[in-house]
Amino acid sequence: MKHFLLAIALFATSLFSFQAVAVPIPSPPQLNANSWILMDFATGKVLSEHNADERIEPASITKIMTSYVVYQAIDSGLISMSDSVPVSEKAWRMKGSRMFIEVGKSVPLEALLKGLVIQSGNDAAVALAEYVGGTEEAFAEQMNAAAKALGMTGSHFVNSTGWPHADHYTTARDIAILSHALIRDYPEHYRVYAEKNYTYNSIKQPNRNALLWRDSSVDGIKTGHTEAAGYCLAASARRDDMRLISVVMGTESSGARSQYSQTLLNYGFRYYETRKLYAAGASLNAPRVWKGSIENLPIGPASDLYVTIPRGQYKNLKPSLDGVPNPLEAPVAKGTQLGTIRVKLGEEVVAEAPAVALEQVDEGDFFSSAWDSILLMFE
Repeated sequence: MKHFLLAIALFATSLFSFQAVAVPIPSPPQLNANSWILMDFATGKVLSEHNADERIEPASITKIMTSYVVYQAIDSGLISMSDSVPVSEKAWRMKGSRMFIEVGKSVPLEALLKGLVIQSGNDAAVALAEYVGGTEEAFAEQMNAAAKALGMTGSHFVNSTGWPHADHYTTARDIAILSHALIRDYPEHYRVYAEKNYTYNSIKQPNRNALLWRDSSVDGIKTGHTEAAGYCLAASARRDDMRLISVVMGTESSGARSQYSQTLLNYGFRYYETRKLYAAGASLNAPRVWKGSIENLPIGPASDLYVTIPRGQYKNLKPSLDGVPNPLEAPVAKGTQLGTIRVKLGEEVVAEAPAVALEQVDEGDFFSSAWDSILLMFE
């Protein structure tokens, strides 16, 4: 246990060297909106929510999924940013917000993506959907497949734009899940969501996300509005090493959606913090392995382990490593779960992750295995 005890000692040292004082956390803000959610990016911890699983009309927030499916196609090599995309009459005739592409002409795919994300172009959305899926209806099937893969259990899409339809719906929680996936899976493409303006066909249009001008930590994501949906905004901001995602649906004005989103983000950053406790592959313990090719096997987390906690409570965290087999006998495949890392704040488990074998352990030779068998009898 000496390796794990050392890790705990080092962890405890870092805890007590941090002198922040715990601040009482007020109740989350209550907003004049139909639904909302505030989620930490690194841990997925929800800091505030209201009607987060209620079915809602997503309006142009739909275009987050449209862009996500296009990025999937780019990542798989099916299309590229330099492709020239033909503009159909259907795309050209789209009403609502547009980037003003022209029927019968071809537009670079990269320009269409900027028109989709920055200008919220319905014409760009349809042109991209037809190029990737063949038809917008087929593209909607790809959107639904992506939603299912991401665990968006309350969503169904029938178009690429968010144009109102009885079978086109989502939830605030699902939009937070999608936003998380967008930032996680396509960080290079995500950068365009922070651009404030885009000019196409000599027409300059601003990004409708007003928070990009108000808060330098905000770098996305997407607005939406229809009469039925109200004014909506999915936003994300990063301050220091902490990123939050907020989704506010069904407010009374564009100013309200920005104000409420800012209120949620400020609340999360002010009263919570997210820390990385252990890096992927860090050895937390090296228990004895019997009948194996090595004597001790390092075990630890397979991926980075983060925790989101109230500010000032970091020094009160209590980590443990539970469930390690004793005795532990070879063979053991690398990546095999050999216990659970748990971190408690008081009686609450605030972080949990599998502890896995960090190396492969083969069976030892005949003589060492026989000797270990004898020693095990005494153990």
